[in-house]
Formats: sequence, C-alpha cells, structure tokens
Amino acid sequence: MSKLEEICVEKGMKMTDQRRVIARVISESDDHPDVEEVYLRASQIDPKVSIATVYRTVRLFEDAGLVDRHDFGDGRARYEEVSEHHDHLIDVKSGQVIEFHNAEIEQIQEKIAQEHGMRLVGHRLELYGVSLNPSKDG
Repeated sequence: MSKLEEICVEKGMKMTDQRRVIARVISESDDHPDVEEVYLRASQIDPKVSIATVYRTVRLFEDAGLVDRHDFGDGRARYEEVSEHHDHLIDVKSGQVIEFHNAEIEQIQEKIAQEHGMRLVGHRLELYGVSLNPSKDG
C-alpha cells in the first residue's frame, strides 16, 4: 500500500479500487504529473479508470490536503503528494522541475516575516530559469 493510500485509510476515506490506483500513481511519481498523466499511468494499471474519475479523485485528495497543486507556468496544474517542505526550480525550456531545500532561504523568509511583524506559517517558492548547459535542453 502506498503512503498516500495509507493516509486516506487513516482519514477514513472510502477507498475504491480506482482511488487506490490513482493514489498509488501519485504517491510513486517522482515527477509532478498533471491529471492527464495521472490518468495515463492509472489506466495502464486499471483500464476501467476514466479521466473523470481521476479529476474527481485528485480534487478530493487536494481538498483533503493530501496532494499539493502546482502551477509551474506551463498552463497545466501539476500534483504531488504532500511531503516535507521543499521548493522548486523549474527549467522554462525543458519543463524539468528540481526539488530543493535551502536552509539559508528558509532563514531569510523567516527574517522578512519578522521584519514586517509577522510569524511565517507557510510559503511556496518556485524559481524559474533556463539551463546554462545547452546539452541539457535536448
């Protein structure tokens, strides 16, 4: 059972076979698939999964706080299982998404919030760039 499936069960969600497949696909993804990609992967496991079921299930998981939705500037909502905090660096030419964590950036964000009389309770950082290595662009 995937981590996302386990969390759904713990939360008391009704887990149909198709929801389990969709949860597994998202949980095992090392990229940030959009709904269509989740559908393609899920339908390879269970051909009876419909795109509508994937849309509804992803929305259900998002509303329950189990998956994060991202917009990396390519016009597609992309999803990932909620996990430890990290930020994203997106190559605007290739679409590659690199996850990273940087303690110095975290400290600067905390400092900025404090300077404005606030306590930081969350943030999302997405950096956009282009590869300096042309061979990486394909």
